[in-house]
Amino acid sequence: MVNCNNKLKRHSGIRKNHIILRLITVAAVIGLLWYCINGLDFNEVSPEPILSVGTGSFNVSSAETKKNDTDETSWSLILVNRWNAIPEDYSVDLTELSNGQTVDKRIYPALQKMFDAARADGIYPAVVSGYRTAEKQQSLMDEKIAAYKTEGYSASQAKAEAETWVAIPGTSEHQLGIAVDINADGVKSNGSEVYKWLKQNSYRYGFILRYPPSKTKITGVSNEPWHYRYAGIKAATAMHEQDLCLEEYLGEKN
Repeated sequence: MVNCNNKLKRHSGIRKNHIILRLITVAAVIGLLWYCINGLDFNEVSPEPILSVGTGSFNVSSAETKKNDTDETSWSLILVNRWNAIPEDYSVDLTELSNGQTVDKRIYPALQKMFDAARADGIYPAVVSGYRTAEKQQSLMDEKIAAYKTEGYSASQAKAEAETWVAIPGTSEHQLGIAVDINADGVKSNGSEVYKWLKQNSYRYGFILRYPPSKTKITGVSNEPWHYRYAGIKAATAMHEQDLCLEEYLGEKN
């Protein structure tokens, strides 16, 4: 009789232990589920933005976007004009836009932000010219010279006039990949609307109006309200606030 009672007590103790273990396990699972639902801040992790100019798309991490928007680096402040040629060892990694134009991939995030902001304001810009090869630049120069000759200019006069509008191959910012000619889409916006918006807002995204009409003698290029280049937010803001062109800004820094 004693042995039976001992066995019953032992079995009863084992059952209680099993029940307690199950309760502990259930409690642990419930606690884990609660932590996953309430203990994590899902806003800390966001997907990579899909950036597009027009209808094309290109993945750029948020960290890269932030870096490109704030850094003032040598590549974004490189001076190229008729007196300063592109360095022989210069290379560019290009990204293609939806309309077939290409730009240096480092300026793409800022360019997309600027276009998104413009569209939010009811302005619809379009990149009509991005990166150019030396051959393309030479072709544009030849076409401009030929056009002036047709108007009656001599060969030397035509060349001189053309060079105030088209950069000599090897001295064009378009060959850097960080300059773009921006115009209206021709449907929802016109050119003057786009130029006005860019002049007022482009610096916020690191872009500068490269050839303002008041700086022709300094830049060596006639007024081009469509030509913008990336310089970084810090530099672009300073130039906008102080009414400086790139040559003047770099001169002050040195």
